[in-house]
Amino acid sequence: MTEQKSSAKLKDGPDALEINLQGKALREMRLNALENIEEFWARQANNLVWNRKWDKILDWNPPFAKWFTGGLLNASVNCLDKHINNNTKNKAAIIWESESGDVRTFTYNQLYVQVNKFANALRNLGIKKGDRVIIYLPMVPELPIALLACSRIGAIHIVVFSGFSSQALTDRINDSKSKVIITADQGIRRGKTLELKKIVDNAIAATASIEHVIVLRRGTDEIKINEKDLLWDELVKKEKSYCKPEFVESTHPLYILYTSGTTGKPKGVLHSTAGYLTHVHATARWVFDYNDEDIFFCTADIGWVTGHSYMVYAPLMHGVTSVIYEGTPDFPTPDRYWALIEKHRATILYTTPTALRIYMKHDLSIPNSFDMSSLRLLGTVGEAINPEVWLWYFSVIGKEKCPIVDTWWQTETGGTMISQCLGIDTIPMKPGSGTFPVPGVDIGIVDEKGADVEPNNKGYLVIKRPWPGMLMTLWNNDDKYVNTYWSKFKGYYYSGDFALLDRDNYIWLLGRSDDVLKIAGHRLGTMELESAFVSFDAIAEAAVISKPDEEKGEAIVAFLVLKAGYKESPEMRTDLVNHIRKTVGPIATPSEIYFTNKLPKTRSGKIMRRLLKSISTNSDIIGDTSTLEDEASIEEIKQVYRDFQGITKH
Repeated sequence: MTEQKSSAKLKDGPDALEINLQGKALREMRLNALENIEEFWARQANNLVWNRKWDKILDWNPPFAKWFTGGLLNASVNCLDKHINNNTKNKAAIIWESESGDVRTFTYNQLYVQVNKFANALRNLGIKKGDRVIIYLPMVPELPIALLACSRIGAIHIVVFSGFSSQALTDRINDSKSKVIITADQGIRRGKTLELKKIVDNAIAATASIEHVIVLRRGTDEIKINEKDLLWDELVKKEKSYCKPEFVESTHPLYILYTSGTTGKPKGVLHSTAGYLTHVHATARWVFDYNDEDIFFCTADIGWVTGHSYMVYAPLMHGVTSVIYEGTPDFPTPDRYWALIEKHRATILYTTPTALRIYMKHDLSIPNSFDMSSLRLLGTVGEAINPEVWLWYFSVIGKEKCPIVDTWWQTETGGTMISQCLGIDTIPMKPGSGTFPVPGVDIGIVDEKGADVEPNNKGYLVIKRPWPGMLMTLWNNDDKYVNTYWSKFKGYYYSGDFALLDRDNYIWLLGRSDDVLKIAGHRLGTMELESAFVSFDAIAEAAVISKPDEEKGEAIVAFLVLKAGYKESPEMRTDLVNHIRKTVGPIATPSEIYFTNKLPKTRSGKIMRRLLKSISTNSDIIGDTSTLEDEASIEEIKQVYRDFQGITKH
């Protein structure tokens, strides 16, 4: 792989960078793929292990897609069995480390045995193809083991982030009619014990479908065993180390993953087996350019789709070693990722801009004190990355030697849709741009009428043709699937994001289309404003919302997190206002500026601006909050909101 260096300097906008056109190999592959998308994806599907090949590549009944119909396969076979008769079986599949520094390593063969045993345990409990299984575990090796065990017997897994409340758990159990819930007695996060078993006991009191609760013992305290409870270790110790896999139809659901909007109950995003595996297998190869020596450190929680796709399924299909960390970036010290990279000699880091902004608050001596020379590639996911954050990542962490892949995709897309593809070609990088669609994905940027916009004009990001990783529907709610994703622009998938193409056809993500402020008749995106705040030396993170204003219609309110070594002051507020007026324009002048130690975020790192808006307008918090990071501590975050009220307004 060719190293890339960026001499780019930020000027007046994305077009200020002088670059060459994209690589020839990537350009030709993308064009050829779009000429016949079905045949292109069929070639990618040939890389999977099939029990029986498909009869038809795509059954497209807009907006419902069925990929590779007539085929039979099994996800766990593609992740594990394929490696058992070659040298990969003795290679580390998972290196797990806890917040306190405990380490457990599983080779591919060891992981294979544990998955087979647990699959037999589930089967002997009566779980069969099509049954739903809730997995409510902390970030421990048993979490991917449970996923793969479900897939081995054709059960549909539903991972619920272990910071969610009992009510969030109850909602997901009742909506999916799950038969089993897999949990642990406790989880550990930021030095605090989360009593997961107690949360489960409360949750299932309001459910009728749960038949068994499987409990992984982690702590030393006695576990209260109820009528439905079974201990993980007791179940698996008597099971055989081989479980005959259930080969399922290509369109058989592999998993449901719940995602939420601003109102209503969470939506159950339903993914198929063959299409999903084809998409994540191909995109992982293109984007990360995996090799046999890679140690892949993806910092996502498996309760988030990135954890599903690029911590469990893609790395295991490719025989790559993954680092799984049960902890946060900055506890107990603000160096956790850097220490893990040095310790385990990680070669690829795939993390969020949110985590990077957390690290940017601190002195450069922290990352510079670790040997991260093993890194060859850096990646970001979860939200658009600010150019300033990109440049910090490139220079401080990558030492200007590691290319950055800035990936855009969603829970609903299954896998990466826009990214640099180093496994195909190298192209010049632009700080903050996602670059181009991956091959076989037909991206468009359109106006309100669905017509393509000209370069350098903001528009709605849409997907014009089906792709294998796409959600099949929303669980038990086809109407909502159609109305949410396919009704705004006829024939196009509506992503809900704004974007633009620059003069070189590079794509720039501009944030959610519902995160738009209308100030005195002008439309301003929160991403644009937040990037402007973060470009100020003292600011590490920013969240921008609006509130009603008699004169302007809406007024801008900013919540800011300072970097280490800076203190808020009236002078800083004045400097910030002047900075925004200069970088964005006088129309963007903030009416209120608040400084806080943290911002409310989902586990995927996305800022929950509507919660801040509820507080700033003195209204009740509405809508689903189950995706809020560590919901068990929501009262603590609410206290931060209340503290905002007492801070002097600009």
